[in-house]
Amino acid sequence: MGINTERDIEANMQIGPTDQGMVRIFIEAGDIEIPMDFDPEEAEEIAEEIRAAAQAAAALSR
Repeated sequence: MGINTERDIEANMQIGPTDQGMVRIFIEAGDIEIPMDFDPEEAEEIAEEIRAAAQAAAALSR
């Protein structure tokens, strides 16, 4: 399985700060819950990667 492998799985994602000063990405799919905590600097890097991927995807759809 890779980034281009499509799946028919429904999932919910929540993103927010924790009371410990971390940024949590919380994924829930069926009976599975995945909490991922990042320090603010890591979260900024992830946000930059998401922005770059969105720009690349938009360029492909033109």
